Amino acid sequence: MDNNIVTKNVAQYQIIQSNYEKPVTKNVKRRKTDQSSIFSIGFKLVSIVTLIVVVSLGSITALVSWLVRQDLQIAAEAQNFETNRRSSMETEETFIKMRADTLIFMNMISLLDGANQKKSNSEYFFKQNPRIAVIGYTLSDVSHLFINEQFFILNDIDTELVSLFEDSQTAVIKRADSGETVVINAAPHFTAHLLGVFFPGETRGSSAFVLFSPENLSTSYGTSVNKSWLINNAGDVLIHSDITYVRNAENVSGYEFIREIRESTQRSRQALIESDFGTASIQTSGAFDNITKGIGSIFNSCVDLIYGLLKKERKAPENKTTTKQFVAYTKLHTSGCIVITSIEYNTVFEGIKATTRRNIYLTVAILALSVMFIWFFAKSISIPLKVLAAAAKKIEGGVFDIDLKPKGKDEIGVLTASFQKMTSALHIFGRFTNKEIAIKAMRNQIKPGGQPKHATVFFSDIRSFTAKSETFTNVFGEDAPDRIVHWLNEYFTQMIDCVEKTGGTIDKFIGDAVMAHWGTSYTTGSPALDAINCVKAALMMRKALYEMNKNRKKGDLSDPPITIGCGINTGIVTAGQLGSDQRMEYTVIGDPVNLASRVESLTKALGADILIAEETYNFVRKYFITEEMPSVTVKGKEKPVRIFAVVGPAGLNKGPQTIAAVRKLLGIATPDLEKTDVNADEKKYKIGAQTPGGENKEK
Repeated sequence: MDNNIVTKNVAQYQIIQSNYEKPVTKNVKRRKTDQSSIFSIGFKLVSIVTLIVVVSLGSITALVSWLVRQDLQIAAEAQNFETNRRSSMETEETFIKMRADTLIFMNMISLLDGANQKKSNSEYFFKQNPRIAVIGYTLSDVSHLFINEQFFILNDIDTELVSLFEDSQTAVIKRADSGETVVINAAPHFTAHLLGVFFPGETRGSSAFVLFSPENLSTSYGTSVNKSWLINNAGDVLIHSDITYVRNAENVSGYEFIREIRESTQRSRQALIESDFGTASIQTSGAFDNITKGIGSIFNSCVDLIYGLLKKERKAPENKTTTKQFVAYTKLHTSGCIVITSIEYNTVFEGIKATTRRNIYLTVAILALSVMFIWFFAKSISIPLKVLAAAAKKIEGGVFDIDLKPKGKDEIGVLTASFQKMTSALHIFGRFTNKEIAIKAMRNQIKPGGQPKHATVFFSDIRSFTAKSETFTNVFGEDAPDRIVHWLNEYFTQMIDCVEKTGGTIDKFIGDAVMAHWGTSYTTGSPALDAINCVKAALMMRKALYEMNKNRKKGDLSDPPITIGCGINTGIVTAGQLGSDQRMEYTVIGDPVNLASRVESLTKALGADILIAEETYNFVRKYFITEEMPSVTVKGKEKPVRIFAVVGPAGLNKGPQTIAAVRKLLGIATPDLEKTDVNADEKKYKIGAQTPGGENKEK
């Protein structure tokens, strides 16, 4: 090609715009990169150590907690039962003493005649028994009432309340007259905690009662984690650590466990129950509790708002909170009262819970130290293995140029050095074979045997290569082979890039010729798009060579300009791995391949750099400017084959618009088809002149 012609026509042509250089990759079936390992070596080691520490220490902690828990429960039940026994004995003794003191007082007063003597003796008696507030009795249908005025003064209680109290207890007094002992809660009638014991007298038809303060019992009932409380045979709370129950005259006969106790034939027993009695008295005022209450209040307000918007009535939530408790009870002989002692289940095991928490903290501390140690130790293994894994991923993706540096002289270091040698060998091997096909075969994406493919086949050849190689030999002598190879490699680099950018597959290099195909190992899913990509690749080659030739120096025999001819055909081919057990290659065979090769050989005779057969033309005619060349009668085909020259992409105002402009741009001589006989040697085809009617006239 004349360099002067190239220089003069630089401003006339822009081969392909950037949008036509981008490969069409719609629906190209390519393998997704595998995901990396989910669990690293470090994670696995940490998981194993964590499992060992948690299982070992957790098992020991659980076993010890369970054994201690059993011992604690036995001890707690024994202590609760013993506390109940002492409380019941003290209560029984108190009631017996009150009855005995009252009877002594009655007998003493009955022996005295004068009112002054009775008053002085009663004052002396109350001085010796300050807890007794009132003694009343009926003897021979005469009622007697003696008040400990000092007690009422100290407790700021009006003595007139005594008469009102006596009048209100007519029914109880009658029960005492009939021989029954009754204990009632007198606190609601007075401002002090008083119990009233009504019992029959020593003579028939007589009865007595005593009001006294059970301070000694109240103290012993609620001084420890074991809480004792007293109820009468009607279920009224007489003594409780929470004085509110006493002042409000709380009745607990409705509770299920109280009914079971009252109906039980056993005088004394212990059981584990769950009840809400007594839980309401537990008050908390910590910051956390206040926050919790605030959040709960906000939540309830939101719920109320939602129910309001829905116009539905919200049921009031039950605020009862039940707790598990160990409950022991003893039924008293003298009054029908029941002493109940309880301890909360959680309180019993608070100590073991605290110990368990400390063991858990210790386990966490040991685990944290172990994890830190294992983590840093694992990095010496996992980091080199991650590097090797990443290198393996690159090799799987077709990247063989990897630089690995072994660290250490252990097994991993030896493995890294061996891996580096393998990647170097693969990198060299990849340059001698079709790397993409080898990768797909390695991934088992190419099955043995042939498969029919609707493909587009491409052939290209360097014009006058024989003459150029002889020039290299004559000018450079022994250096000629190196210079020719360097010159060809630069050319092939550009051509391969055009093929790969458009999704094509390089089949082989035949000397200076290139064979490639589209729609075989990779496909867009559409034969038309594959054909369009093939023609785009040919136009990209035209532009690449144009730029290469433009930058070459005139007369440089070591880097002469290159012109090529490209032949393209589309059809059903057989694609597969051909060869033997020792060597195989992925290629295509079939009549469309032969026709593509013959179309390429016509480029010189027809004065065009890119020729396409009719099958390809039918797919790409809307996207490229083409001109029909004289039809060719190919050996083995009955009908002439229509041939088209590719001018350039359609729709662009810049660049050549006719084949004549292409010839002028690239310095291709316009052939005289009337005198050209391209079939002189092989006689594989005949060129016919195109008649006005569209038919070819053989020459």
